[in-house]
Amino acid sequence: MAVEPVVYGASERPPRGNYARAGTDYTCPQDYEAYTAADHDTYRRLYERQAALLPGLACDEFIAALPSLGIKDRIPRFEEINERLYKATRWEIVGVPGLIPEVPFFTLLAQRKFPVTDWIRKPEEFEYIVEPDVFHDLFGHVPLLFNPVMADYVQRYGQGGLKAAELGACELLSRLYWYTIEFGLIRQPDGLRAYGAGILSSSGELQYAVNSPEPHRVPLDLERTMRTRYKIDTYQQTYFVIDSFKQLFDMTAPDFAPVYERVRALPELAADVAAV
Repeated sequence: MAVEPVVYGASERPPRGNYARAGTDYTCPQDYEAYTAADHDTYRRLYERQAALLPGLACDEFIAALPSLGIKDRIPRFEEINERLYKATRWEIVGVPGLIPEVPFFTLLAQRKFPVTDWIRKPEEFEYIVEPDVFHDLFGHVPLLFNPVMADYVQRYGQGGLKAAELGACELLSRLYWYTIEFGLIRQPDGLRAYGAGILSSSGELQYAVNSPEPHRVPLDLERTMRTRYKIDTYQQTYFVIDSFKQLFDMTAPDFAPVYERVRALPELAADVAAV
C-alpha cells in the first residue's frame, strides 16, 4: 500500500515527488539515474552561488564541514556521503520522495538517519522553491551533521519528537525545529552568523538574517520559541540566537513535558513580536 503525500502549510498544488516509490517508513532509494544534465547543472550553480556567500555570514562550523559533502559539480550520490558521515558521527542520510509525516520523521532522526528529498528544483525555480529539495537538504542540513554536538542535538530532537507526539505537542516542538535547525543564528566572537539550513541554503535570506536591521533577533528561550508562530512563505520576522551549539544541546536536555504545560497556558505570539 502506497504511503500518502504530505502537505505542511497552505498550498494550491499537490506535493511533488513520487510517493509510490516509498516504503512504509517513507524512505526510498535515491533515483540517481533519473537526474538529467540540467538537474546536475542546477545543483552546481546553486552550490557555487551559495558557497560564495558563506564567508562572514555562515558559522565557522558549517564552513569547516561543507567540504565533507564532496563533489560540487553534480548531485552527490547519497552512499558516497554516507561513507564519510557515518565515520564522523554515525549518522547517515536516507532518500525520501518529499515531505513526510511527523512521526516517521522523528523516528528517522531518533535512529540517526536524516531524510533527504531526492528530487531537485526546476531551473525556473532557481531563486525560490516552496518545498525542500535535494539541494536544500544536502547543502543546508547535512554539513552540520558532521559536527558531533549538532549531530547529537538532531537525534535528541527526534527522540523528543516521538514523546511530543504522545503528548499532543508536535506543533510546539516544530517551532523549536524551525527556529533552530532551520532558521537559527549563532553569536560568534567575530559577530552574528547563521547555522539554520533554511538560511544557509537561501541566497537572499542568508544576507537578510545576518545583516538586515528589519528582523527581531532575540536570545533563544524554549518557552518563547514554542509560543512563536512562523512564516513559511516570507523571510522570518524573528530569529532566535544561541551562543554555542553546546548551549543549545544543554538547553534542550531536560524533559519538555512541564514546558509544554506552561506554554499551553500562555497565548501564542505572532512571528513579528519584538518583546514579551
